[in-house]
Amino acid sequence: MINGVPGLGNVVELAEVVRNGFVESRHFGLAVALDPDGKQLFAAGDVNAVVLPRSTAKPLQAVGCIVAGAELDGEETAIGAGSHTGEDRHVALVDRLLAAAGLGRDALGCPPDRPEDEATRFQLIAEGIEPEKVRMNCSGKHAAMLKATVAQGDDPTGYLSPLSTVQRTIAAEIERLTESSTGIVTVDGCGAPLLGMPLSGLARAFSHLATAAADTADSQVAAAMRKYPELVGGKGHQNSEVMRLLPGVIAKGGAEGVIAMATVDGHAVAVKVIDGSPRATTALALTLLQKCGLDVSPAATLINLPILGGGKPVGEIRPTI
Repeated sequence: MINGVPGLGNVVELAEVVRNGFVESRHFGLAVALDPDGKQLFAAGDVNAVVLPRSTAKPLQAVGCIVAGAELDGEETAIGAGSHTGEDRHVALVDRLLAAAGLGRDALGCPPDRPEDEATRFQLIAEGIEPEKVRMNCSGKHAAMLKATVAQGDDPTGYLSPLSTVQRTIAAEIERLTESSTGIVTVDGCGAPLLGMPLSGLARAFSHLATAAADTADSQVAAAMRKYPELVGGKGHQNSEVMRLLPGVIAKGGAEGVIAMATVDGHAVAVKVIDGSPRATTALALTLLQKCGLDVSPAATLINLPILGGGKPVGEIRPTI
């Protein structure tokens, strides 16, 4: 049943996968574009339906960490707001954050993982190194949460409790930025609390970040993402590539088909694909930014996604919004 999906409201087709002229698959979901005043310029499906933003919420969580007392420089802010690919430079930054808080890697509450960066992953496997917490894509966020916890004088072993000072501060900042409160609190894949929010609220939060006044936690996060896109993702990561190719845009995707982007002037978009696949999300978000009037041609390779047959293009993943 496409319409009336529990928890997601009505959904519509967002993209199709075409192979040699045959529509092989379709992606359904929700999509919204807002102008700088928060007015809907485009809406597909019930955009006020509550979604779980997954890692798209990391920039909002980073704001909460700063408000809670974490003193972060630009690079540390970017890694705290990102889903890094586990490269050595990412690990060095996480270690720096932990050391500044007087903690070691054992304080991290995220599960161990292998790095997403292929070259690093293969190298570590060849060296016989097992999955590590510090290589997990959320370790920067966890390190920022731990630094805020120590700054508050709280016990770092309890930093993942929704009742901890840092998590309550993060929740309050998320409600401020999204201009919503759903009361839905879940546990993310990394073990941190994850708040549900309307898809439109997620877009609104990114608009607030993108246009925040100087010397605020909001502007600190946006500035760090723009200056260090490779720390928000990694080499070749789509989030990083969007911000590299379209200076001024902030972009962050998450698991289960969620993504949000915003421009310098405050236009913002958000997407949720209900099958959880991320393969069309960047193209969809960029298509929405184009509807907002942004020239996205420098990022054309992220919109025109080929379908291969025998290693050669035979079709495409095509946004249908």
